[in-house]
Amino acid sequence: MKDADYSVADAEQLRVVVGKFVRSVRTVDTMPAGQAAVLGQLRREGPQAIVALADRERVRHQTMARTVKLLAAKGLVDVAADISDKRRVIVTLSAEGSARLDDERTSRAAWIAQAARSELTDQERTMLKHLPAVLEKLIVGDK
Repeated sequence: MKDADYSVADAEQLRVVVGKFVRSVRTVDTMPAGQAAVLGQLRREGPQAIVALADRERVRHQTMARTVKLLAAKGLVDVAADISDKRRVIVTLSAEGSARLDDERTSRAAWIAQAARSELTDQERTMLKHLPAVLEKLIVGDK
């Protein structure tokens, strides 16, 4: 096989392994993935209406309203009526929510770093350092 060859079978193997990797990393999570996704979305995009969050996360409005209610009860988001349309609710990431998101991300990164130190050879760790840039090139739609 030439270096330039990359088959659908190769891609499927990568897809499976990346999925397993993500699930392994999530074992250290202390909050449900859906809640963390909402906090991350609010950090990246700023305050949003519940309907926009639901669309972005591909869930029903009622499901997102429930998630937002849980996050608000924990003090992780602030909710307020939209100034221009009092029927709409705007959700904002709170300082506590931002700190909690940082904690989640730090614990995931620490897990990965520890696994890399204990499970990989020096050569494999060097290859791993290049992986984010390689995968970034494959991301379609964010360019």
